[in-house]
Amino acid sequence: MANANKLKKISSQLKKSVKAHAKQAEIIDGYLSSVKNNSPAMRRVKAKGGGTKKVCLPLAKIRSMSSSEKSKIVSAKRKAGAAGKYKRSSKSNTTGTSSGGSLKNWVKQDWRQVANPSLKCGEKSPGEKKSPAKCWQGYERVPGTAKGSKGSCKKSPAKKAEPRKTIGRGKNFNKANPTGTGAKAGGGMTQKGVNEYKRKNPGSKLKTAVTKDPSKLKPGSKDAKRRKSFCARSKSWKGERGLAARRRWNC
Repeated sequence: MANANKLKKISSQLKKSVKAHAKQAEIIDGYLSSVKNNSPAMRRVKAKGGGTKKVCLPLAKIRSMSSSEKSKIVSAKRKAGAAGKYKRSSKSNTTGTSSGGSLKNWVKQDWRQVANPSLKCGEKSPGEKKSPAKCWQGYERVPGTAKGSKGSCKKSPAKKAEPRKTIGRGKNFNKANPTGTGAKAGGGMTQKGVNEYKRKNPGSKLKTAVTKDPSKLKPGSKDAKRRKSFCARSKSWKGERGLAARRRWNC
């Protein structure tokens, strides 16, 4: 058992190191690609990007390139990124990025972003801000606060209720009647009103009233449970629409 726990711990450590090794493997792959043909120092090499739409090259190489050459590489990388590809077109490959066959020198080169040489490969510009971490449903992030810190989330402002329309175009509520039970009592939202509410509030489980005669409802069914729950929580409703709603549900 002790050996099994030890192996699990080692496995966990290896998984955590995957990301760290991925970048190193990327650099090594680029080096191997540059020397596989045993050609002179000037070889065609695919420059690896520092991100989905970023491309990096040694600073010395960037300084030797013309504006059109840099623009061609950056445009190719961004186009590939927009298409969901990591590698840009081979037509935009450049030469002169080799380090003379030395892996040590290859890694030590000052890799910079072609689009903005003042930034190192993978470095974010001041304008690139991380999207604030989301708060739980019904709350929003307080600007300038850190994720998980006290007071970092606040309750979202309540949305204005939809205007109730009981007649005419856009009718979303039934007109409350002073008498009658079930559907004849009126009150409550129409099916159209419920559908409109769901469209504006994705994930809502709102449904129309259960107007069926209680004696015809199957005991323990979803409709029977909904009716019982509504009647229990609406006992204190004394207004015209409230009383009509209770009659509509046959409470």
